[in-house]
Amino acid sequence: MFGGLESIPKNSPHLRKSGSRFVVFDIGSGELGNSSEEDFLRNTESNEMKAGATQLSSAAIVPSPLLLWRFKVLLFFIWGFCCCKIGWDSVMRMSADLRDLFLYEAFLYYNPLLLVTMMVWLWGINLWVFAQSNIGYVKIFDLDQSHLTHREIWKCATWMTIVVPTSMTAYLYLYSHGEVSLAASQPVSEYDSMMEPRWLDGQVMVLLYAAVLMTLIFPFDIFYLSSRFFFLRTVWRIVFPLQAKILICPAIIFLCRYPLPESLAISFPDFFLADIFTSMAKVFSDLERSVCRMVHRQVATIAWFEADSVCGSHSVGIPIALVLPYIFRFFQCLRQYKDTKEKTALLNALKYSTAVPVIFLSALKYHVFPEKWTTFYRPLWLLSGVVNSLYSFYWDITRDWDLSCFTRIFKFSKPHTISNLLHGRKWVYVWVIGSNLILRCTWTYKLSAHLRHNYLTVFAISALEILRRFQWVFFRVENEWNKTNSKSSIQLSTLDNPNEEEKLLNSSSHTV
Repeated sequence: MFGGLESIPKNSPHLRKSGSRFVVFDIGSGELGNSSEEDFLRNTESNEMKAGATQLSSAAIVPSPLLLWRFKVLLFFIWGFCCCKIGWDSVMRMSADLRDLFLYEAFLYYNPLLLVTMMVWLWGINLWVFAQSNIGYVKIFDLDQSHLTHREIWKCATWMTIVVPTSMTAYLYLYSHGEVSLAASQPVSEYDSMMEPRWLDGQVMVLLYAAVLMTLIFPFDIFYLSSRFFFLRTVWRIVFPLQAKILICPAIIFLCRYPLPESLAISFPDFFLADIFTSMAKVFSDLERSVCRMVHRQVATIAWFEADSVCGSHSVGIPIALVLPYIFRFFQCLRQYKDTKEKTALLNALKYSTAVPVIFLSALKYHVFPEKWTTFYRPLWLLSGVVNSLYSFYWDITRDWDLSCFTRIFKFSKPHTISNLLHGRKWVYVWVIGSNLILRCTWTYKLSAHLRHNYLTVFAISALEILRRFQWVFFRVENEWNKTNSKSSIQLSTLDNPNEEEKLLNSSSHTV
């Protein structure tokens, strides 16, 4: 009838999808009836059913998240048992004379990283509670959309928990068995007077410390680059709180009459992280001693046993490392007073300055006569410790926490056992206040250089201080959240309710 072949449009239903079997329809016969369409639909449904079955079968291969979690927990316990077994056997191989000395040295290298790992775990718990309580910590800390959640924080803490004890176990094993070559170090064939081999490299710790440093400063977009940059930028602002030129350069000191740009002002994350650093002063001191021994090649030697050596217990670097976090926080408060003219900032700076006598009076024990230390400097040290502890405790209760506005913490948006146990309970506040007072008083022990030989006691007190800071974070962040909401409410009420002068001017019934 049409006298030729009919061109088939591209969107014709008779064309199959790419990849399917080639089918030829007799279009010229004019019988494009229901049979052809039914065959086409039947083939299409068959292919879709096969594809669905394939997806179901592939999904069935993937194990459930609960099963994966149980398997990871099992592997974690197996790993922990192996580390404990290898470490214990390695320690027992040593002679009784050197065992305590070696444990003290190994403990010095690894306890800072263990305490940092503990802090990361607890910070993840803080974020989890904030998320459950609908506290806008993202707004408080001025975080971007790619900030780390509590799950990602716990993932980082898990890797730290695995890497640090594994490195410590390797160090114990290599030291006790003399197989330092496995750690890419070269043992020296000398023997000291105690007839024990000594190695001058100690690459196990060096590699671990270098890995931690490279993880922080790695410039490529892997391993949470934006969060690492935010952390390093905050640390930079803490170390250099007077970074604005108008406070540094005397030639343009007259510019102090003008307000500072908002980007240069001290922000809440700067204060917050600096306060956490004060609780980790012992960590920074141990890091200084560890790096000192690595630089001077005293790892796994007896050179550091000499108290007057460059890395010994009488080193001036110990009190300097202890006091630096308080100096940074002190200058932050001075900078805040320069910006805002609030006298509260000066009182806060006075609080941090009270830690300086505690640290340096303790260090004087190694540089004065024993009689003078006992009769004069030791009472001053005790007095300064009491003043610092009580002043810090008072500031926590009245300024950082503001007990009058506790309304949101531990009040979860969904029913939870922790919320039922902690929210609105008086014993929680009694515990927080009491434990804060006790741990503030033990803070003096941690800051005292002449008590460092009791390394297990100092480690326990340092861990308790981190726990005190952990519970401090809850109420400090909630207090800041309440202040932020109050400011927002005042601003909204000001916008909604104009003053009386504006009402009179805008009124249509007023007379002039």
